[in-house]
Amino acid sequence: MTIFMRDFVAEMGQDQTKQQIEKGLKLYQSNDTEKALYVWLKVLRKTTDPGGKFRVLGCLITAHSEMGKYKEMLQYSLAQINTAREMEDPDYLTEGYLNLARSNEKLCEFQKTVSYCETCLNMQGTTVSLQLNGQVCLSMGNAYLGLSVFQKALVSYEKALRYSHNNDDKMLECRVCCSLGNFYIQLKDFEKALFFPCKAAELVNDYGKGWSLKYRAMSQYHMSVAYRKLVRLPDAMECCEESMKIALQHGDRPLQALCLLNFADIHRSQKDVDKAFPRYESSMCIMSEIGNRLGQASIYVGVGKCWILQKEYDKALDSLQRAHDLAEAIGNKLCILKVHSLCESVYRCKEQQDELREQVVKFLQCVEELELYCGMCGESIGEKNQQLQALPCSHIFHLKCLQTNGTKGCPKCHCSSVKLGFV
Repeated sequence: MTIFMRDFVAEMGQDQTKQQIEKGLKLYQSNDTEKALYVWLKVLRKTTDPGGKFRVLGCLITAHSEMGKYKEMLQYSLAQINTAREMEDPDYLTEGYLNLARSNEKLCEFQKTVSYCETCLNMQGTTVSLQLNGQVCLSMGNAYLGLSVFQKALVSYEKALRYSHNNDDKMLECRVCCSLGNFYIQLKDFEKALFFPCKAAELVNDYGKGWSLKYRAMSQYHMSVAYRKLVRLPDAMECCEESMKIALQHGDRPLQALCLLNFADIHRSQKDVDKAFPRYESSMCIMSEIGNRLGQASIYVGVGKCWILQKEYDKALDSLQRAHDLAEAIGNKLCILKVHSLCESVYRCKEQQDELREQVVKFLQCVEELELYCGMCGESIGEKNQQLQALPCSHIFHLKCLQTNGTKGCPKCHCSSVKLGFV
C-alpha cells in the first residue's frame, strides 16, 4: 500500500469513528443510554485512531459519571490517561488527569483528587488546556470541601469563578455557584447558601436553552437544601420535587440519591420520622451502590437525629458511630464534629457524665483543627445560622464583626487588604 493510500485509509477510519461517536451522543441526549453505550464501546474496540479513542473514552467517562458508576468511570479515566501518554499531547494529558481527579472526587478519594488537580495545574499545555483550569479548580474546591479544609476550598472556588468570567463560561459559573451553595450550607450561612444556587438558576434561565437539564436539576436541588435550612419547607419540597423529576427522566442516580436524602431531611424537619426513615433507606441503597461514602455518612447522621427525636438513644448512638467511621475513612472532619455534638446531647439525656465529657473534649478538638472560629470575636463559625464574609485572603469572619469592628488587615494571616471578597 502506498503512503498516499495508507493516509487516505487512516482519514476514512477517523471520519467513521467521528460519525459513530456523534451517533452515540445523539442517542445519549435522547435518553437512549444503553444504545449509546453500545455504539461507543463498539467504537472503542475497533478504532485505531488515538484521538478518536480518547474522545470516545471521554463520552464513556461522562455517561458513567451521570449514571453513578464511578468505579467504571475511574477505569475509563485511567485508559484515557494511557491514550494521552501515547499521543504525547499535553492538552489531552491535562484533560485525562482532570477526569482522573473527577473520578476520585466522586469516590470520595479527596486527597487523590487534590493531587491530580495539582498535576493538571502544573502542566504547561496550550490555550486549550489552560481553559480547563477553571474546571480543575472547581474539582479541587469540592475535594477540599470534602476534607473540611474551608479556606483552601474557598480559594479554589474563587479561582474557578474568575476563570468562568474570563472565558465567559456560563456552564462553569453555574456549577461553581452550586458548589458555593453547598460550601455555605456547611458553614451555616443559609442566606448565602440560597443566594448562589438562585444565581445558578438565573444562569440556566438566561443562557441554558441548549444546556443539559442536569444544570436546572442541580440548581433546584441546592436551592431546596437551603430552603430547608431556612425552614421554608414548602419551597424546599417544591424545588426538590422538580430536581427529582429531572433526575428520574435522565437516569441520574447520584442526584436521585441526594434528592431522597433531602426529602428525608425535610420530613425529619417536620418531625415526621415515619416518612423520613423509608426515604433515608432508599437513598442509602443508591449511595451504597454508587460508592458515595460522604452521602452515606450524611444519611446515618439524619437517621441518628430521627432516633434522638424518638428517644431511642442506643439506636441513635449506633447510627452516629457508623457516620463517624465513614467520615473518618474519607477525612471529612466536619461530619466527625457533628457526630460528637450529637453524641454529647445523647449522653446528656442518658446522664452518662464520663461519656459526655469525652464527647465535649473531642468536639472542642475538632473545632480547633477546623479553625471554625471568627478571628475577630473568637466565637464559633458554623454552629448556628449567621451571615459570614470572606476577605480577599479567603479567611472567613462574621459579617457583623467586620462591619462593627473593621480591620486594617486579616487577623489570621495579616493580609493588608480590607476589601471584602467576591464570595
